[in-house]
Amino acid sequence: MLFATCRNPSDSQELRELAAQHSSIRILRLDVEHIASIQEAAVSVKEQLQGLGLNLLINNAGRVLDSTIHSESEENMHLLYQTHVVGSLKMGQTFLPLLKKAAQTGSQDSLSCNRAAIINISSTAGSITELFAWQYGHLLSYRCSKAALNMLTRCQGLAFKEEGILCTAIHPGWVQTDMGVSGIYKPPLKKEESVQGMLKLFSTLSEENSGGFYSWEGKALSW
Repeated sequence: MLFATCRNPSDSQELRELAAQHSSIRILRLDVEHIASIQEAAVSVKEQLQGLGLNLLINNAGRVLDSTIHSESEENMHLLYQTHVVGSLKMGQTFLPLLKKAAQTGSQDSLSCNRAAIINISSTAGSITELFAWQYGHLLSYRCSKAALNMLTRCQGLAFKEEGILCTAIHPGWVQTDMGVSGIYKPPLKKEESVQGMLKLFSTLSEENSGGFYSWEGKALSW
């Protein structure tokens, strides 16, 4: 069973068409900027799992707000921290019981995405070493919040390892999405390429990758 979430299911035509083609896909309303929405989604997931655990939680919600280091606002910083950091934190906390159940009932002893895992979709734009695509825009609130998400992933990896839950941050690449377009610059990576690469990577992640930061191609990235 696959739970696909979005803020407004009625406006997500492509997602609804996909769900119509695959009976295993369940669409849920979820806005990670509101704890009540996260809690409601968790209740729905628990009911539909009917006593089973949740094997994989992917925190993919994201925003980018164009700004320079001179024009960045307090409001933008708060908003993107809420989406990328606080939202991912609360998602992990709220769905933890279902992840723990999957970890405890799974047949594998080692950490893996098949057993129980949290995947945080991050970005090398938040890497202090890489500082990806600086020449295309400062995007200060985006970069700082993704750097904080990386630290959250590192902490989750240390804390949840004892619970049998793998936690990893993944850079999906600069992908051709509505959010990925930056002015006249077109992202080089198609969605299908990114997703296929990440799915392949998920199947290889193990205990040694817990708390790590990797590209969609499986390359270890610098913090």
